[in-house]
Amino acid sequence: MSVFVWQGKTAQGKVLKGEMEASNIEAVYARLRSQRIQPIPARVKEKGTGLDTEIKIPGFGPKIQPYDVMLFTRQFSTMIDAGLPIVQSLDILAEQTENKPLKKTIRDVRRDVSGGTTLADALEKHPKVFDDLYVNMVRAGEAGGVLNTILNRIALFIEKANRLKKKVKGAMIYPATIVVVAIGVVSILLIFVIPVFAELYGSMGRALPAPTQITINISNFFRAYFVHVVVIIALIVVGIKMYYKTAKGRMVIDGILLKMPILGDLLRKVAVARFSQNMSLLLASGVPILEGLAITAKTAGNKVIEKAIMDARISISEGKTVAEPLEKSGVFPPMVCQMVSVGENTGALDNMLKRVGDFYEEEVDNSVNNITALMEPMIMVFLGIVLGGLVISMYLPIFQLGSLVE
Repeated sequence: MSVFVWQGKTAQGKVLKGEMEASNIEAVYARLRSQRIQPIPARVKEKGTGLDTEIKIPGFGPKIQPYDVMLFTRQFSTMIDAGLPIVQSLDILAEQTENKPLKKTIRDVRRDVSGGTTLADALEKHPKVFDDLYVNMVRAGEAGGVLNTILNRIALFIEKANRLKKKVKGAMIYPATIVVVAIGVVSILLIFVIPVFAELYGSMGRALPAPTQITINISNFFRAYFVHVVVIIALIVVGIKMYYKTAKGRMVIDGILLKMPILGDLLRKVAVARFSQNMSLLLASGVPILEGLAITAKTAGNKVIEKAIMDARISISEGKTVAEPLEKSGVFPPMVCQMVSVGENTGALDNMLKRVGDFYEEEVDNSVNNITALMEPMIMVFLGIVLGGLVISMYLPIFQLGSLVE
């Protein structure tokens, strides 16, 4: 079926326009007339033809954000809860969604569902929009007849996950910005300002203080090999990225990140919170534990933690516990392993994981606040040492001007 854009007039002469999915243009005319709308033939055409063709430039245009998916899910849940059929709900959501990529995705899902495909299978065809966690929860909701409840849970989860991600990113923006500005200022000083002082002091014909001479030597090196330095740094960054794309590289780099003094602790807490929330949500929705562990491993965001979760999956498939391999990995804190063990023994693993997730979400909040508070004075000290050192080193000869001109 194709999508047609149309314009028509009501009996009162009001001009209406919109989009409609139909097999051909005659079907569009028939449906409009059944709605007591007189179509304007010159204004009814298949979307994507003639002047209606959309020009797409790679990298530009709207993208589907987590907020868009969350809003769609919440509205979808409300409609299903109100008793509307799935196809009709998708029809309404497609019409009112302003995000064009999401609108197209919803239409594709609606077409598949109306053709007899299950909602989960239709969503699975769009992995960039609906991940494994989303699809498997919808599948469990369809099987259990609680799709509206599941969709509401997914919407809440996306909202919480997005909030957690924004907090971590927000904590990194300030120090990253300051460091970039500091590098820019130091580069300008080394390339443009210090050579002026060097030329001035060179005419004095006297030996310069050691800090001043060192600074001038650094400036000369930087000016002579600036392009080489930039190229080497770029090659190192590209090399690290390429290495990270390999299985071994990702395991090594993720392991190093987890061992870093401050950042490592934050990444560990984020990963534990994400694992606990995801697993709790899947188990509460009726997804089998082995399948749930496989899904949460993929969404861990860290190869070391992913391996620990997959080891737990192998352990439970052999009739053992989940807690034991998590404890052996050394990645998960002892408290998490103990609570998982208690949850397994009491048969309330989903509830216990939810508590762990809530606790570590608060821990992430506290860690982000602490890091932000700690980084501000550290950055100020760093800038003071670097910039202050450069300025003082260049003014030392002026301070010693009396002895230099004697």
